[in-house]
Amino acid sequence: MAPNRGGRARRRLDDRCLGLVSLLLAAPVLGCGAAAAGTSARPPAQAVVTDPGGRPPAPSTAARPGAGTIARASPGARAAGGSGAATISAIPKYPVLGGFGFPGPTWRAVVSIRGRTAAWISQREGVTLLRFDQRWVRLALHAGSVDPGRGSWRYGNAITGRERRHLVAAFNGGFRLKSHTGGWESYGRIAVPLTAGLASIVTYRNGTTDIGAWHRGVPDGRPVASVRQNLHLLVDGGVAASNLVSCLKACWGATLGGRDSVARAGLGIDAGNDLIWAGAFTATPSTLARAMVGAGVVRAAELDINPAWVAGYLYHHGHGPIRAVPVVPGQFGIPGRFLAPYTRDFFAVIGR
Repeated sequence: MAPNRGGRARRRLDDRCLGLVSLLLAAPVLGCGAAAAGTSARPPAQAVVTDPGGRPPAPSTAARPGAGTIARASPGARAAGGSGAATISAIPKYPVLGGFGFPGPTWRAVVSIRGRTAAWISQREGVTLLRFDQRWVRLALHAGSVDPGRGSWRYGNAITGRERRHLVAAFNGGFRLKSHTGGWESYGRIAVPLTAGLASIVTYRNGTTDIGAWHRGVPDGRPVASVRQNLHLLVDGGVAASNLVSCLKACWGATLGGRDSVARAGLGIDAGNDLIWAGAFTATPSTLARAMVGAGVVRAAELDINPAWVAGYLYHHGHGPIRAVPVVPGQFGIPGRFLAPYTRDFFAVIGR
């Protein structure tokens, strides 16, 4: 069903304005709540170390930007202070969003959790990419009030409570369940039965997520928390699906106005077990897959398409209410930005 054009236009303007303000003022504004600029309480800016392909290094604690330990005062400094006790730099318990300006093709650290970099941002071919280190974050599949519908779901139609206090990011889910493009399950409750062979975003009860074809790679035997299926794999083995051009609409979704290039999103995983979300205001399936493969994705599922249903946000914590920062240039936006009840299912990225 086509969205209300007036409401959609207002949301688009709101997200565009909010995104522009966030991009221009991110450094001085997004640091509030940690400490005044220049004090030791604010985690220092960190360089993003990249390999020749533009990706952050392999997932070793020593190599990752921001993966070091909390700095302690030197013995001399403790003596000068006269306390004789170890002094630990004050690091916020909530995720800290740093200024990311206008993203480019190399990864830029954008969110830290207790002094460790947990998320990066980049942009390739007009596709925004968010990369999440699963050592410091976990994925939560939320049920919308219409899709899959009301009920006693573990994660409901809005991000609230403790989850909101540790919120890093959120983004759209998959196609409407009535489109018969895959199953939906959460903590033992099945909204739509799962189908073998379909692209599946599988979150295990230990909080880690994997992506693969159902019963052809996932699950791996561990207890499953949730599964969101959508179509077949967009990327498998680091290679884009072979039918992205020949079967564009029949295999990858009907679009508003019949256009090939529309708003699209996807979620993938790389060889280091990091999750990579991709979103664009206008992209073909080939463009989306190419950007994800270029970012190191080995397996990926396409999520929702068309402008009213594709959106991604990072979240700023500090003084005052939590604030959503849109990451896809031009996105129409989601009413309430996943912080208020929403009709469709979606994913939240939560700090551990």
